[in-house]
Amino acid sequence: MRPREFRPVPRQDDERFVRDEASGTTWHRVFHRALYADTDRSGVVYHANFLRYFELGRTSLMRDVGYPYKEVEDAGTVYPVVELGLTFHRPLHYDSPMWIHSRPGLLERVRVTFDYVITRAESGELVVRGFTRHCALGPKGVPTAVDPITARCWESCPR
Repeated sequence: MRPREFRPVPRQDDERFVRDEASGTTWHRVFHRALYADTDRSGVVYHANFLRYFELGRTSLMRDVGYPYKEVEDAGTVYPVVELGLTFHRPLHYDSPMWIHSRPGLLERVRVTFDYVITRAESGELVVRGFTRHCALGPKGVPTAVDPITARCWESCPR
């Protein structure tokens, strides 16, 4: 099956964000290179390491829009991953330059979803699409409403 197109174009007002010409959506992006430690015996990035790349994407997004995840935690809410999905299209190798694109997805009463696209930096080829869904937990580890800081992040992210 052919993957959906992803054609990111940097926004002129803020190059940390791109507009996908294929879907019209806006994404935050951060540059990264695959480390040698990220690869497996076959020389490609081990599949579980893409979850680390997703974390880099979402924490960079929140920091860049003014709501660092550390502030969310310091205010008493944590967001463990409760569901995730990845679809692999092409491999990455050691030292492969990549763009990690992230955007806020669904905002629910006690859950938030982030969407991700990772592309090769040189060619723009699609590498991985995915998502992570997180549940808001209060200080006692019980599900709670999404905190105001995170809700503001969803409201203030460029769409």
